[in-house]
This record gives sequence, structure tokens and C-alpha cells, in this order.
Amino acid sequence: MLDRDLAELYGVTTGNLNKAVKRNIERFEGDDFMFELTNDEYNSLLNSMRFQNGIASQAKRPKVFLPYAFTEQGVAMLSGVLHSKIAIQVNRAIMRAFVTLRSQVASNSGIAAELEGGVVVSRTE
Repeated sequence: MLDRDLAELYGVTTGNLNKAVKRNIERFEGDDFMFELTNDEYNSLLNSMRFQNGIASQAKRPKVFLPYAFTEQGVAMLSGVLHSKIAIQVNRAIMRAFVTLRSQVASNSGIAAELEGGVVVSRTE
């Protein structure tokens, strides 16, 4: 998800979201949490959005700041560094989902073995 979309979801400005990330940058190191779009990626995204919205042509504005894209892990990490009420609610929901998932995995030995790198043999009847 893009930074501006997440900012809207969390009820903060994009600038404040990015400031929180920069204050906690060690939590987001590596491409598995977030990355900045390149000019080509950003332009491709804009063109795709224009096509989906039925806009034939639109003057290109110079973009000073390229957006950040967050992975699932980045979204989870982000909810822990933002201090809005919504971010706290999202963080709690994520933690509860992880607990539920862990419980479900533990009750299914096939999934647990797969996650631990084991081999799961399926039976055909």
C-alpha cells in the first residue's frame, strides 16, 4: 500500500506518517517492509490509475517526493509507530489476527510442518 493510502486509513497526514517512519527507520530497514517507488514505477502507477478512471490525458505535474510503498510487514510495523487512536486499533487487530492464526496453525499439523520446513504428504482416497 502507498503511504498516502495508509495515512488516510490511519487518520494522519502523509507527512506525519513519513515523519514517524523516519524517526523509527531502523524498524523499516530492508525491502521487506517498505521501499520508495522509482520515477518509472510512479509514472506507470499514475498511467494505470488514469486508464482505470477513464481519464484520457492529464498534464503531468512534477513530483518532488516519490511515494513509499509498504508491504504487509511494513503495515504491521507502521501501526506500532503511529500514535493515533486508529493506529492503536489497527495494531491491536493485527496482533489478535496473529494470535488467531498461530492458534489455527498449531491445531493443523500439516500447516505447522509446512511452516517449519517439513514435508507434508497428502493422502489420496
